[in-house]
Amino acid sequence: MRHLILAALLALPTAAHAMPADSSTYAIIPRPVVLTPRSGTFTLTARTVVHADPAFTTVARRFARDVANPTGFDLTVVRRATAGSAASGGIALVRTPTLGPEAYTLDVSATGVVIKASEPAGAFYGLETLKQLLPVAIYRDAPLGNTTWRAAAVHVEDAPRFAWRGSHLDVARHFESKEFVKKYINLLARHKMNRFHWHLTEDQGWRIEIKKYPLLTELGSCREQTLIGPYITNPKPSNFDGKRHCGFYTQDDVREVVAYAAERMITVVPEIEMPGHSQAAIHAYPRLSSRPDSSPGVLQVWGVSDFILNPTDSTVAFMQDVLTEVLALFPGPYIHIGGDEAGKAQWKANPQIQARIKALGLKDEHEMQSWFIRQMDTFLTARGRRMIGWDEILEGGLAENATVMSWRGMDGGIAAAKANHDVVMAPGSHTYFDHYQSRDKATEPLAIGGFTPIDSVYAFEPVPPQLTATEAKHVLGAQAQLWSEYIPNAKHMEYMAYPRMVALSEVLWSAKTRRDFADFRGRLPTHLARLDALDVNYRK
Repeated sequence: MRHLILAALLALPTAAHAMPADSSTYAIIPRPVVLTPRSGTFTLTARTVVHADPAFTTVARRFARDVANPTGFDLTVVRRATAGSAASGGIALVRTPTLGPEAYTLDVSATGVVIKASEPAGAFYGLETLKQLLPVAIYRDAPLGNTTWRAAAVHVEDAPRFAWRGSHLDVARHFESKEFVKKYINLLARHKMNRFHWHLTEDQGWRIEIKKYPLLTELGSCREQTLIGPYITNPKPSNFDGKRHCGFYTQDDVREVVAYAAERMITVVPEIEMPGHSQAAIHAYPRLSSRPDSSPGVLQVWGVSDFILNPTDSTVAFMQDVLTEVLALFPGPYIHIGGDEAGKAQWKANPQIQARIKALGLKDEHEMQSWFIRQMDTFLTARGRRMIGWDEILEGGLAENATVMSWRGMDGGIAAAKANHDVVMAPGSHTYFDHYQSRDKATEPLAIGGFTPIDSVYAFEPVPPQLTATEAKHVLGAQAQLWSEYIPNAKHMEYMAYPRMVALSEVLWSAKTRRDFADFRGRLPTHLARLDALDVNYRK
């Protein structure tokens, strides 16, 4: 179910869009497929009852908890709902099997609210839209005073364009707390995003507990110091901060985050880097190294390490042991194995690895990496999971069941789609939110480079014109990237993510014909007030 806009919605007559929607009254982001203003208002009160189909009771209770703090209301949730349940001023969540799994309809009137959906995700998104119709204080954690909780009457029919609507978060370069990770996930859910790509291992730190190999966190989760300022080739001691940087998530932390995300309709996709970006793992277990004569430590600078896993059978078994524990923690279908920026110099210089390349009948180091990646693909496929990796996994031959995340432009995604492989678009030109937001770098915090303003994000089109209609079906969607070399804390992370994430959410959810940057800018001020209420340090 890659493109989920319902044929019925696309076939609606233009009259359904004819009545203009006031951008402050109907400041819904991402923009629905159909929004028809109606007269009147609905008022949420302490006596409002949420009537929910049994399939939607968990979603209904989540909504009641979300609005309890700002309103002071303890809403009653009742199982079993019909459209008529709203007649007494209630909210009805009605199951309608004909809608797509993330689709919903929303009808708000003076007499009540009716949301129809086939799956819990659709009901959840319908309630998120309802919250955007209420005063922005609905996003606060305590009542501010005498707020009247009115929502303008409206008819909405909605479904997402793409099945993969996500954001990556690198916690390996700079560790972030579990509480911030949950806040980040909560913000994604408010924007109807449904994938959280958790980048957990790097040269600069290993951030996930693996019980079979405890040294990965005992040794690999701490670097002795961190480079200050931009990357330089030969830094002096004065270029470092002299402070130990440590942190990792226990397996119970991971379970908590995964469950928290699932309540908000978000699938967590873990990334365990291999065979490159592995210096922290090699420091913890030197037997994994392609250069056994050197002890690298955990990398203290940015850039790409020369250290790469030795592609022996024992290394393959080690990484599959790691993945076995990862699979038990993350129930989602996708496991990300990285595969990017794996320098081959150590493989070229190692006679044993060269002999192994010949023994396996491989042409070169690129095919050696492809062989290594295929071992992981086979391992994951046998366990009912799907491997995803950055577009370098195309080099040397793509593993049979692999999904490609295209970051070096769109070409890798195009090649994969033409070879009948699924693709997630993540090009640096439009989705790298660690890039600058202004050309005037003097007024912005230090960033890795690049320039990605909000209008460039909004202009992003994930389906390249080079693809046929059949090939385009392999484009699952897209996601933002937040690499944290130059993002040292949570508030800085929010500054880089928002409001660009707001623009991307509309790109990935809304019908292509409904995207209009001028209209988006008209709705944005109200949405920024929501971010204020949510304590988001967005770029103003």
